[in-house]
Amino acid sequence: EVQLVESGGGLVQAGGSLRLSCAASGFTFDHYGIGWFRQAPGKEREGVACISSSDGSPYYGDSVKGRFTISIDNVIHTAYLQMDSLKPEDTAAYYCVQRAYSPTCLNPDYWGQGTQVTVSS
Repeated sequence: EVQLVESGGGLVQAGGSLRLSCAASGFTFDHYGIGWFRQAPGKEREGVACISSSDGSPYYGDSVKGRFTISIDNVIHTAYLQMDSLKPEDTAAYYCVQRAYSPTCLNPDYWGQGTQVTVSS
């Protein structure tokens, strides 16, 4: 079975940085998109970043462009999200997602357990 194990969340002051990791296992498909959605109380779920396992093409939500960087290690099937210049509005539960047979993370097939990111002002 597919498993997405994510880590790296925590508490950080505004302007600080965090690095999230998402390790994917148990899948058999050749190509996929992997990345993160986030959801804060009272807000809609928002796509944060996604990367294609086939060519490394990244996607970023408008609110994080220029501040977050997504990467992938195809050997261990692990994605990383480097989050810099964090803002209080980045506070949310971050969920790793995987989309089978797609270079995008739209309509994810699998979800991780989530990790909390809290940015204090």
